[in-house]
Amino acid sequence: MTQSIEPLTQPARLDLKKLNQRFEKAHPKDILAWCTFNIPTGLVQTSAFNVDDMLITDLLYRDLRPTQPVPVLFLDTLHHFPQTLELVAAATDLYRLNLQVYQVPKVKTREAFAAKYGPELWRQDRDRFFQLTRQEPLQRGLTDLQAIAWITGRRREEFPNRSQMPIFELDPAQRLQVNPLANWTRKETWAYVFEHDVIYNPLHDEGYPNIGDEPLTTPSGTGDSEPVSRVRNQGRS
Repeated sequence: MTQSIEPLTQPARLDLKKLNQRFEKAHPKDILAWCTFNIPTGLVQTSAFNVDDMLITDLLYRDLRPTQPVPVLFLDTLHHFPQTLELVAAATDLYRLNLQVYQVPKVKTREAFAAKYGPELWRQDRDRFFQLTRQEPLQRGLTDLQAIAWITGRRREEFPNRSQMPIFELDPAQRLQVNPLANWTRKETWAYVFEHDVIYNPLHDEGYPNIGDEPLTTPSGTGDSEPVSRVRNQGRS
């Protein structure tokens, strides 16, 4: 007999403290399984197609495989590395992703972006650059997709300001924000990726552990304890 549940529609009513305690030491698969079971519609994965994001996608599309595939929301900032865009295409084909791409309205190329907003806006006014290329498209995408909850690839160990980041939290719009890798290390991510032959961006092998916009991303130096790319906007959460 199949158990029926009432799908989650109002995340603000959740007992987040209790939920976080329950899943604090859980495997990401168990966290995602809870999400797909309790949020069969309105669940979205946001992905920059970094290796942590690919782990989550692999769990959702190869392992858990919910009846309704979870939309993967990708922000095309127009400033990605070519290798990132190639991975997006390869992953979409391999997993048959429900890929949802959002970008700055009415701008299709990096050159058109520079013509409209000025050359090297990422250098001249970084806050405006992020607002245009990431924050506004993200919120528009979550709204269009009627997101009740959204999944990120964030980990606590990446930045000091994430050290207390919960697995489940509410965003300013009262959506449930899920960080299934919060308590994982990058070493654990790579172990999963190698065990399950998950495809990933080849730039990771060239010293770019976290890969963002091409003008703002530099490889980490040799000798780092964890290959964490020091994206030049590393202070942002």
